[in-house]
Amino acid sequence: MLVVDSQVHIWQNIMLPPIHRQVETYSKDDLIAEMATAGVDAVLLHPPGATPGGNELALAAAKAHPDKFRVLGWVPPEDEAASRPLLDDYLAQGMLGLRYIFILPGREDWPHDGTMDWIYASLEEKGLPLGLLAHAFLPKVAEIAERHPGLRILIDHMGVSPFDKDDKAFATLPDLVRLAKFSNVAVKLSGAPVHSSDPYPYRNIHDKLQAQFDAFGPERCFWGTDLSRMPCSYRQCVTMFTEELPWLKGRDLELVMGEALCKWVGWDLKK
Repeated sequence: MLVVDSQVHIWQNIMLPPIHRQVETYSKDDLIAEMATAGVDAVLLHPPGATPGGNELALAAAKAHPDKFRVLGWVPPEDEAASRPLLDDYLAQGMLGLRYIFILPGREDWPHDGTMDWIYASLEEKGLPLGLLAHAFLPKVAEIAERHPGLRILIDHMGVSPFDKDDKAFATLPDLVRLAKFSNVAVKLSGAPVHSSDPYPYRNIHDKLQAQFDAFGPERCFWGTDLSRMPCSYRQCVTMFTEELPWLKGRDLELVMGEALCKWVGWDLKK
């Protein structure tokens, strides 16, 4: 079975926010070693936040290991004139699409004030995916999905806040499930362990995972971790899905663990 993680960061000579591992560098080689311990075949890299050089670091990893890494990066949406050629350059280097978060200061209004409109239109025209940390504006995603039916939208981390646990974290679940009616919206079942106060295998959130699976189906639900935030081993992030969810078996499991993600983002990856 092909196992592909829908989100991991690598970084160099910086410190990520405190919810992540507090190390100055987590390299592609560090990640490859950890992947080997977990049985993870490949990873979709996400340059963290607006980290200078993050795109370049991730693209270099993908160039060095095209069988292991691909990239969803970013360009500054507030400067369309400068970012259009930059996007084309990154795409020429193998970037598969873009991903944005809006919780950093100064970005809170970007989903609502038109800043992102050219990004939506451009990626739709190019047939490329867009990742969004969208827990704070899931109803807005419905508008975007309806206005841009050719845009493949990928919701980060089950549509939950990265800072909450248990029922509080999943207060946005109804809004997420309502997005399932749009065939161009998919969800990453990433980061699940950190959103439970239970010990492994985090049974108190299994019903929340199943609700998402039931709504979106195996072709639009993608396993993943956001590894640098996980409270357990990488292997346990895998086995939580492959061994502990009785409703996720057979062909459905194969799709969720990697095949469906590769199809969604346009990564022709074979085990």
